[in-house]
Amino acid sequence: MSKLRVESYTLSIDGFGAGPEQSLENPLGIGGTRLHAWAFPTRTFQSKLFGKADGETGIDEDFAARGFDNVGAWIMGRNMFGPVRGPWPDESWKGWWGDNPVYHMPVFVLTHHPRAPLVMEGGTTFHFVTDGIHAALERAREAAGGRDVRIGGGADTIRQYLQERLIDELHIAISPIVLGSGERLFEGINLVELGYSCTRHAATEWATHLVLTRQ
Repeated sequence: MSKLRVESYTLSIDGFGAGPEQSLENPLGIGGTRLHAWAFPTRTFQSKLFGKADGETGIDEDFAARGFDNVGAWIMGRNMFGPVRGPWPDESWKGWWGDNPVYHMPVFVLTHHPRAPLVMEGGTTFHFVTDGIHAALERAREAAGGRDVRIGGGADTIRQYLQERLIDELHIAISPIVLGSGERLFEGINLVELGYSCTRHAATEWATHLVLTRQ
């Protein structure tokens, strides 16, 4: 059976996966972009985000690359898709990523407000799921065709799947910065009770990488 995975989710030293006050100017909240200093220079992120053929290799690249290996669909929360809250005022907001998003596969967006599927360039289609995390996972697994499903975030979405013991593996990168406030990933989560343990760790200049696996 395919796995449900979290990949390249980065936390500050004080436990925040995004800064406060998400907005058009600060998609990851104030200060949140600094979390990903380890990822942006890697060959994978340079290729996926900027269309460049080069980039850094090494441990950071290894973890960035594994996040796309054998992935056939994504799940994300409404807040990760964009800053629009409440009922969709129109269909003008199409995500942070331009006309050709980085996913190139089906993406299932959790929301309380219906919206028609959004077909983008490059093979990405955003499907808006209003009937909960289990329905989103079922649809994502069907779309993935036997490959794994990746949860992109944000923190609340990951917590919901963790609490249901649905996530098989999490790659967490700890960035050497402090944010002071924002979204805490493990708020109210007891990883031991849920059956998770650290099965791999590696440190670089810009991150400490941890893999948590559900036993």
